[in-house]
Amino acid sequence: LSAGPVTVPALLDLLGQRVAELQEERCEVPLGPGRTAPAPAETAARAGTAESAAGPARSADLNALLLDWALEGLAAVGALTLGKGHATLTPLGNWAVWVKLEQICVAAQSPAGNIEQSAADMLLGCARLTPGPARAEYRAWLAARTVGSAVAELLTVARGEDALLRGLAFEALRVVGAPAEPEVRAVLAEPSLRPYALLWLAEYEGNDPDDAQDVLSREEATWLWVDTAAAVADHGETGLLVRHLDSAVQGTVPALLDEVRAVGHPRTVQVLVALAAAHPDPALAKAVRRAAFQVHTGGA
Repeated sequence: LSAGPVTVPALLDLLGQRVAELQEERCEVPLGPGRTAPAPAETAARAGTAESAAGPARSADLNALLLDWALEGLAAVGALTLGKGHATLTPLGNWAVWVKLEQICVAAQSPAGNIEQSAADMLLGCARLTPGPARAEYRAWLAARTVGSAVAELLTVARGEDALLRGLAFEALRVVGAPAEPEVRAVLAEPSLRPYALLWLAEYEGNDPDDAQDVLSREEATWLWVDTAAAVADHGETGLLVRHLDSAVQGTVPALLDEVRAVGHPRTVQVLVALAAAHPDPALAKAVRRAAFQVHTGGA
C-alpha cells in the first residue's frame, strides 16, 4: 500500500472484506509485519474453556484482534496516529471517512433498491424506470462499489447476448464518466461494443448527443440499428419495432435490408422475422421475410 489518499478508501473496503472472510473461514488474523494472531480455535484452547462456552469469548477475541489489525493498517498508510489507548485521525483519515460517508449517502438514495443486485439484475430493474430515476439508481449502485470493479462488471454484461442490457450498461457508464474512459476506449476493437463505445466517447468529449451519431460509419450505424431492434423485439412492443424503421440511416426499406444482410449481426434473422410479423403492410412484410430467409440460407 502507498500513502497516497486514493488508497485509503480502498483500504477501508479491504478491511470490510477481510472481516467477512475471517468470520467465514476462521483463519489466522495478521496483525502486522511478522505478527500473527492465533486462530479462534487455538485461542479457545489456550483459555481452557469448553467448546460450548467458548463462542462469546472467541468472538470477542477475534473482534479485538481485527480492530488491532485494522488500526495498524490505517496507521501504516497515514490515515491515523496511534497513541496509548487511543487513535487520532489525520487529515488524510478525515478525508477518507468523508468519502465513505458520501458513498453511503449516495447509495442510500436507491429508490428501487437495486444496489445489492448484480449489474445485469440492476440494469433490468432500471429498464422500467424513466431516465432520471434510472440515473439515480446507477449512481447509487456505483457508489456501493469500487469504480474498477463496477466498470468491469458493466462491460461484462454489455458483452452478453441481451441487446437491451448492452445499451443500458453504456448508459450506466455515462454516469461513471471520466474514470471509465480507458476501459471504454479499450473495447473499440470489439465489433459488438464499438458503436456504443464511439457514441459514449463522442458525448464524453463534448459532442451533442443528437450529433454523436455522426461518428459512426454506415456499417456501424446499421449494426447499432439491428442491435437496438433486437432489444425492442425481446423487451418492447411490436408497434415500437415498426416505428424503429424510421430511425435507420438508409432512405428506403430495400436499401436498409441490403445493408442489414451485409452487416453480419448475429440477431439479423430474428429481428427481420419479428419485424415482418409486426409490420401492417403485407408487401413490405413479405420483402422482410424474404430478406430473413436469404440471411438464414446464406443466399444473395
